[in-house]
Amino acid sequence: MEISVDPVGVQPPYEQVKDQIADQTRRGELARGTRLPTVRQLSLDLGLAVNTVARAYKELEADRLVETRGRNGTFVLAARSQVDDEETRAAAKALARAAHRANLSLAEATRILHDSW
Repeated sequence: MEISVDPVGVQPPYEQVKDQIADQTRRGELARGTRLPTVRQLSLDLGLAVNTVARAYKELEADRLVETRGRNGTFVLAARSQVDDEETRAAAKALARAAHRANLSLAEATRILHDSW
């Protein structure tokens, strides 16, 4: 895993770390189950405060890209596309249920989705 932080960049350092890990996950460079460096180790490697890396990991966890398992470490859960697929399927099911309750045809529900796109 390669991460670099631009200390004078527009984005705060924690966002740079978070975005790079998320991008590497999306591209498949960090596979499901990959153990990430500890917060302390990554902060030392990047010359950042421990809290900066901890915040990046916490936000990645909130996005369901990683999971922290206490002293066992932090692991990649899934590629973002997999998470998006799950969320999209859930939203599609909710739309289908709502359209069915409203007695909409598939064409009408599709039009609503298309208009929202």
